[in-house]
Amino acid sequence: MNAGILSVASLNAFYGRAHILFDVGLEVGAGEVVVLLGRNGAGKSTTLKSIIGLVRPAKGTIRFAGEEIAGAEPFRIARLGLGYVPEERRIFTELSVLENLEVGRQTPRNGALPWTAERLFKLFPNLAEMRDRAGGRMSGGEQQMLTIARTLMGNPRLVLLDEPSEGLAPVIVQQLAETVRQLKAEGLSVLLCEQNLHFAAHVADRAYIIEKGAIRFEGTMKALMADEAVRKAYLHV
Repeated sequence: MNAGILSVASLNAFYGRAHILFDVGLEVGAGEVVVLLGRNGAGKSTTLKSIIGLVRPAKGTIRFAGEEIAGAEPFRIARLGLGYVPEERRIFTELSVLENLEVGRQTPRNGALPWTAERLFKLFPNLAEMRDRAGGRMSGGEQQMLTIARTLMGNPRLVLLDEPSEGLAPVIVQQLAETVRQLKAEGLSVLLCEQNLHFAAHVADRAYIIEKGAIRFEGTMKALMADEAVRKAYLHV
């Protein structure tokens, strides 16, 4: 693994009195794509929300680009160069594609790619053809691409993707996989939560499996795909 840009250790989180995460630990290297796999309710989204600050950890450390961010406010974490693409997408339906991108704009930062709308239109040709279309008049797949593009306008060093392939047609999932591979080629780090093992196998370098709020597997994507017993125990429904 390359030098770590994100390091999570002994992470515990609660919703009210319900203990959701139990000593979760994971790392993402610079320019690496890492996937957090697990069934529904396993703790995947809570892990991402704890990293970005939407859930306040009860215990543990989260270091991003050398800084401790556990418990920091989300906007402060975002300013450090950590991007977040929520499962719900949350685009501005009344704004055009271009206006949605402008909402996400941040100043360029050291160690991060300087994204512009025109660069993003090359990465997402479909968006280029509808730059003046309102977000509410786009398909689910187009909205997912727009959400990722808007996050990239913040010039992040690491992007958290929460269930990016969920509910999308296979052809759109294939396009999304190619997009993630292109981002990796540009040097961007990615941590994604997924249930779609096929999609994860096409984009990820390494994998973690979470079950009942605890990490049960850590290894290369190749090692996971070769271990049928692990996949059957923790991923098959």
